[in-house]
Amino acid sequence: MVTMDFVSGNTGWIEVICGPMFSGKSEELIRRLRRAMIARKRVQVFKPALDDRYSTTAIVSHGDMRMESEVISEPSEILAKLDWRADVVGIDEANFFGHGLIDVATKLADGGKQVIISGLDTDFMGRPFSPVPELLCLAESITKLLAVCVRCGNPAKHTQRLVPSSELVVVGGADAYEARCRRCFEPGVSKQEVLEFARPRAVAAEQSR
Repeated sequence: MVTMDFVSGNTGWIEVICGPMFSGKSEELIRRLRRAMIARKRVQVFKPALDDRYSTTAIVSHGDMRMESEVISEPSEILAKLDWRADVVGIDEANFFGHGLIDVATKLADGGKQVIISGLDTDFMGRPFSPVPELLCLAESITKLLAVCVRCGNPAKHTQRLVPSSELVVVGGADAYEARCRRCFEPGVSKQEVLEFARPRAVAAEQSR
């Protein structure tokens, strides 16, 4: 892992934290943001409105670490709501923002901000999941985290979807996804029966059409 603690002055940069679900991406993002606060840097945090699994206003890890944030629907809102005094900008769940986040992150870094972004690098089929792959090319610092495969206990780099849906984005937690290693990963194959009340809203709406 590359750290950027040695950078000072008005130089901006991009840090990307990526990996599958349950690998600790949000925890690592929160840890870095808290360290910035300890260093007396002004921190501003953003999360997508679509991600309301654990909170509507805070970044929340699967381990229940929390940090209050500003909720936005489009990446352009980051620039509109940005406090020009902020030294560090944290962005969680990058995959919910699409390609627009690439330009926004670049503008922030070019403007002297330390930008820390977390998100999935691959989707439920194991394919590159934009905009994280593009952000990896632009970043000064990259951290790839691994989870633990629930089937065999080996390091897991994939996110296995457990509910039937062909949609690229289906919001859910342990009820809809689990971490799998390369050997146990089954792209696009749902391997768990889920009761109707436990289905993510997006899946239930799709099946009711």
